[in-house]
This record gives sequence, structure tokens and C-alpha cells, in this order.
Amino acid sequence: MAIEISSIARPYAEAAFAFATENSNLDLWSEMLEFMAIVVADDAMKSVIGNPAIDQESLTRLLLEIGGGRLSDECQNLVKLLVINKKVPALPEIAAQFEALKNKSEGAIDVVITSAFEMKPAQEQIIADALKKKFSRDINISNVTDSDLIGGIRIKAGDTVIDGSIKGQLHKLANELGI
Repeated sequence: MAIEISSIARPYAEAAFAFATENSNLDLWSEMLEFMAIVVADDAMKSVIGNPAIDQESLTRLLLEIGGGRLSDECQNLVKLLVINKKVPALPEIAAQFEALKNKSEGAIDVVITSAFEMKPAQEQIIADALKKKFSRDINISNVTDSDLIGGIRIKAGDTVIDGSIKGQLHKLANELGI
């Protein structure tokens, strides 16, 4: 399913990125897509989007009203197109792929640090500095707390995963022991 959504989202993200680049408003498009992705990911909105009793016109009107003055005319057209093509659920993936394209063009990489406990800004900075040296790119960090890790951290930067969590080490040990 994830591959399917990714494939569906790619042409929309690339088109939005090309348009935003051409018009020198990457940051605006990033904000608009992120906002709409949050709207579409809301559980209440998911039930509305998936409801066959809601017609396209009503769904379009609702999404555009929620977007209010935050959406440019072109972004409103994208929303309308997604409704017509029944691709609205792909909006979070479209936003994610747009961000990846934007970061690549700006020489940056998104990094998700998952830790068992909330990290302090100084700790984040140390990791960001080390990753900047490793990847030779600017680093955009987001933090996730997951107590299931028990301790340590897991870093995901693009396709690279560095698992320094206790949970990860226990899984590695169990695999080596054949458990």
C-alpha cells in the first residue's frame, strides 16, 4: 500500500515542486502542502474523505473552506484536481515528497531522531553537527519520543538508519543467537 501511495503522490509532488521552483515560492508551497497534509491526516477528516455519501463538490468546498486564505489559487487547483481524481488521501505523501525534493534542491536532508526520552536542544545540536559532517549537507531534525526503545536513539536520515537503541541492540543480539 505504501508503495502505491508513493507512486500516486510522485507526479503531483514533482509538478508542485516544478511550479513552485519556477515561481520562486518553495517555502509557500511547503507550508500549504504541510497544512493540507495535516488536515487530510486528521481522523475525522479521513472519515469524511472516505465517505461515499459525500460528493466531490461538497468535499472540494469543505477542503477549500478549511484551507481558507492559506492556499494560493494554484494550490486550490491542486486540491480540486486531487478530489476529482480521488487522490486526496495521498496529500500527506505528496507533501513529504515535495519536502524531499525541496531539501535536495537546497542541499539539506531530513533527519528523524527517535529517542526513549525527550532530548535536550544541546544533544540535538551535537547530533546535527556530526550528521552534517557525515552527509556534507544541512540537517533538518525532527524528534520523536518512543519509550519502547528502552534507551538510546535511532537516527533515520534518508535511507540511512543508525540504530543505537537498547531495543535495537537486543534485536541484533537475538538475531545473532538465532532466537
